[in-house]
Order: sequence, then structure tokens, then C-alpha cells
Amino acid sequence: MDYIKLANGVELPTIGFGPGECGYSPKYNSNRHGVWSIPRRAYNKFVRRQLQKRQYIVAIASAIQQGFHLIDYSAAYGDGNLIHRGIQLSGLSRDKLTLTTRVSNRAQFQGKEAVKEEFFLQLKGMQIDYIDILMFHWPVTDFYETTWQAMVELYQEGYVKTLGVANCHKHHLEKLFTLTEERPLINQFEIHPLFTQKKLIDYCKKNGIQSEAYTPIARFDDRLVRLPVLHRIANKHHKSILQVILRWHVQNHIIPIVRTLNKQHQKENFDIYDFSLSDAEIADIDNININARVRYDPDNCDFTIL
Repeated sequence: MDYIKLANGVELPTIGFGPGECGYSPKYNSNRHGVWSIPRRAYNKFVRRQLQKRQYIVAIASAIQQGFHLIDYSAAYGDGNLIHRGIQLSGLSRDKLTLTTRVSNRAQFQGKEAVKEEFFLQLKGMQIDYIDILMFHWPVTDFYETTWQAMVELYQEGYVKTLGVANCHKHHLEKLFTLTEERPLINQFEIHPLFTQKKLIDYCKKNGIQSEAYTPIARFDDRLVRLPVLHRIANKHHKSILQVILRWHVQNHIIPIVRTLNKQHQKENFDIYDFSLSDAEIADIDNININARVRYDPDNCDFTIL
């Protein structure tokens, strides 16, 4: 495992695991089945949901055992208790892990006290007394500034080791710089070969901000995974396309946050430290960029649904 040192001296693993929300699937949240929705809801609540929780906990434990020691979470997904149970099952002590959580949009809309209340529910759920990295999930218009101020207060009170943000454009960061002496040291945003975000990454680097990538493989978008250049590079190194893309992130000094609950896929995701891409291969992947998002633009989205 390699590490990246932040501006405050804290070292982070060069790859992270984000389990996401436990069990969310739109088809199981539909009410189109009429009267049959009653037994379906009962089954989901009393049987399926418990199975999902167990699978989620086991997957977290598996990821930690595979070597993922940077765990990325959000209050938008829950209170963190399943994270705690996954850590317990893994057998690794909490001090060996770097835990991230993010402020939900829901709390941001409710104000500073709601942000703090939600944060302490996260600590309670995870059964910890501090968080390694605190971010907000999205820069909610007219609210992210107050959210940031609440986060800084939590940092100053010793509950947070490192402050970061997510989904921030340059103008969001510039605004935060004017609010407090503390600056975010991490910005997590959408980065992948279809959307390389070089200008934003460069701006972050110049301001001492480490970039993290979510959707680092663009959700296996056909426009990406079918490209001959990636197949050629993967074949040369006897690796999968996924591994080549993750290695591209790491060599570009970006921390990819990957999500899979499958043990074999977790192993594949982590197995990227026994080969290197050449400068020419890095450039070939850089040149795939078509400025295409697969997720939301923080300047053009409805924060009430995120």
C-alpha cells in the first residue's frame, strides 16, 4: 500500500473503499404492485432488509481485510452503525483505519445545529470519539457556507482530524477560503478518463488540496470500457481494464474511492500495486477525456434529491 501526505502531515492510503448506502435499489422502492405491495413491503422490512444488512457488514469487513483502510461514508447513508459492525467483524482496530463521513444535504438545509447533531449521531453510530475526515456531501446553494463554519467548529473542538469537501468547483472553494482561516485539505469529486477534470485538479493541488475521485471507473460506461486503447494497455500488463484505470488514478496522485460488495472484485480493485503505467500510457488515458459526466453537476442539480 502506498500513501499520500496531506498538507497537514496526515498520510492517507492511495485508494479508498466507499460502501455507499446499504441495499438501495429503485425497483424495491416502487409501489406499483397495488395490494401485492403490502406483503412485499413486509418481506423487504423483515427478511430482505436483514439479509442486506448482513451482506453489507460482511462486505465492509472483507474490504478491510483485503487492505482497504480508508473507509468513505456519509450521513446520507445512515448513522454509521453498520460501519462499526463491519470494522468489528474485520478484526482490525479502529486506529489502523482512516474513517471519512460527510454532512448530508438534509442536515445542511436545517442549519448549523442540525449539522452538529447529525455529526454526533455518526460518532455514536460508529462508536468512535472522533472522525478522521469530515466533508460535506454537496455544496448546497445558500447553505454550504454555514455548514462549513459548523464543520470548522467541530474541528477546533477536536472531534475531527482533517477537513474536506465534496463536489466543489473552483468558485465553491474560493468562497470557503474567505470564510475561515481553516481550509479544506481534500476535495472529492467526479473524476474518470471520460471526465479528467485537469483544471480543477491543478487548482486544488496549487492550493494544498488533495483530490479524491468518486465514480473513478465511470460506472463502466460503454464509452470507456469498450475503447481499444484500454484493452491494449490491459493486455500488455495482464490486468483488467478496471485495474488499469485505478492505476491511472494513483499515478496521477488522485485517490480513487471504489465501491463493490463482492469479495473477488474487492481483491481485484486492490491488486494495482504490482505494475506501473508508462508516461505514454498515462497520456493515452488522459486523452480519452470528452468532458462527460456520469453523475450530477453541483452547479446544475436539485440538492433535495441527493
